[in-house]
Amino acid sequence: MLTPRTFFDTIPSRLAPLFDRDLPVWEALRRLPSFLEQQAGEQIPRSLCSGRGLTDHVVLHQGRIVMEPTDIVFDDATKGRLLVSSGGILLEGATVIMAGAVLIGNGIVLGRGVLVESGAMIKGPVWIGDCTEIRQGAYVRGNCATGDRCVLGHTTEIKNTIFLDDAKAGHFAYLGDSILGNRVNLGAGTKLANLRFVPGTVSVKTSDSSVDTGLRKLGAIMGDDVQTGCNSVTNPGTLLQPRCMLFPNTTSPSGVHRKGSMIR
Repeated sequence: MLTPRTFFDTIPSRLAPLFDRDLPVWEALRRLPSFLEQQAGEQIPRSLCSGRGLTDHVVLHQGRIVMEPTDIVFDDATKGRLLVSSGGILLEGATVIMAGAVLIGNGIVLGRGVLVESGAMIKGPVWIGDCTEIRQGAYVRGNCATGDRCVLGHTTEIKNTIFLDDAKAGHFAYLGDSILGNRVNLGAGTKLANLRFVPGTVSVKTSDSSVDTGLRKLGAIMGDDVQTGCNSVTNPGTLLQPRCMLFPNTTSPSGVHRKGSMIR
């Protein structure tokens, strides 16, 4: 009941090594650091990761920094509308890191068509999928991996977390030690708490028992198409099966919530 197949219909092929169909879904979080180490060969140039704000926009195309003058159309990256051209030629799949973004550390991997807005801070290691937006004020604290067309939103803090395709945390959220399934959408101000008040590991409550995850920190695991309302909160060890809805201004109890549950 607590394996990945219970929560996700599909897993993006590039993230598939994180998941074992026969192990509890949270085991993907244990694998995340070693998975990110294996992506080191694809990381962006170290010259961009000084920890100082970039003074100019940087365009990356086919693994290199584009030095020629470019024209940029800043539109919705998640819909493939971030367009970069040089000398009248479209640079298909070009990624843009805007002036004022801060990158620091090793192992920062950005896919094709990614937009990193001014004021975002990214600490490696992270692996960002294609056509993803990292918006102004986002704080990506490391050990994060995303699928394609994701949103890491304005004034949103993210650490040790996995996004599957089309998962979005657009505004004022906190995500710690969590997994967001395909097409998950978090309302503004959603907080995924990951640490118990009292010492010890996080246990997951089921209908008839409790499973010790062995993890000191575990936030929420959200199946495909889960939605949360504005200013909602999940307790550590909250597992929402597909199509659950957490209503605005609601705190979700920890434990497993069955498919399609409406939590008010």
